[in-house]
Amino acid sequence: MTRREMIERAAMAGVALSASAAQGAATTQLARPLVLGHRGSCAQYPEHTLASYAEAIAAGADFIEPDLVSTRDGVLVVRHENLMTDDTDVADHPEFASRKRTQVIDGETMTGWFTEDFTLAELKTLRAREPLPALRPESAKFNDRFQIVTFEEMADFIAAEAARAGRPIGVIPELKHGAHFEAIGLPLEERFLATVRASRYLSTAPMIVQSFEIANLKWLRANLKGLPNVRLMQLTENDVPPADRAVKGDKRTWGELLTPAGLAEIASYAEFIAPYRLDLIPVGKDGRLGQPTGLIQAAHQAGLLVGTWTFRPENKYIPANLRNKDAELARNPAGAIADIRTHLDAGLDAFFTDDVAVGRAAVDGWRRRAR
Repeated sequence: MTRREMIERAAMAGVALSASAAQGAATTQLARPLVLGHRGSCAQYPEHTLASYAEAIAAGADFIEPDLVSTRDGVLVVRHENLMTDDTDVADHPEFASRKRTQVIDGETMTGWFTEDFTLAELKTLRAREPLPALRPESAKFNDRFQIVTFEEMADFIAAEAARAGRPIGVIPELKHGAHFEAIGLPLEERFLATVRASRYLSTAPMIVQSFEIANLKWLRANLKGLPNVRLMQLTENDVPPADRAVKGDKRTWGELLTPAGLAEIASYAEFIAPYRLDLIPVGKDGRLGQPTGLIQAAHQAGLLVGTWTFRPENKYIPANLRNKDAELARNPAGAIADIRTHLDAGLDAFFTDDVAVGRAAVDGWRRRAR
């Protein structure tokens, strides 16, 4: 499939993903950046709950993110990680106390309760919680009100909301810890595709599938026949290696792989690349926003659209030169909007945000400059 065909396919899916030329160069870039609701709009409600998704849709998100992990009986559920110690009430269930354990996932030792040790029926007895209650006490007020939802349930909800809103609402699922789930006999990819194909909404709505791993995206590229609505996003983080390669002994970090040749390889199977935002525009020792690294332009030249993660509305997560005089944990929408627009000015095509209303305001009051 050519780059032009990929872009045309995306446009046909109902979201404006058109390529534009910059200064006569053969680059790929969106005319209108996409607002991606990170775990819904998790600045307001506990992440990955229907309330968080509803808030994101009401605030105008172009795409909604479900992170996907597996249950013991092979059902895809929507959780940020398979470790669910902090974002559910599992620790308050004495019947599950014995399931607390320690395991290594993607090279990191984790202790707690994991989705793969529970059936779906057991997970349905749990309730979602705000994992950062000190940062987001307003969200924490809704602790224990919402159940864990499956990918299918989330899709049905988004379909209903799209019908009510009268506009397409994209879905941007992330396949979490694919190498880990494959190693324990619960591979995500085939279950994911089966769920998409069985859902009228998922098989036709705008969709971008994301992963920090490489092999699963390449597998998807080879198996997306009949799903012209789906494109792929390669997530990266400069100082860590791709997890699926690291488990095989390849310790090269993403920073080492993001060469012109590496970007060309990514462009052979994915339409998007999404580095960590500080890998696009770093901050200096004084905490102030620096100059773009050039990665956005290099990716565009390779034929890739560029996303990033994650913009948050609290001073703590905003560069020092854009913070206001309020407390570190205080909300600062104006500073977050300025931060986002600096990245849009640098050529960014899409971004994840914890506060969709802030992200929507950043895009709606901004116009791409000629470069």
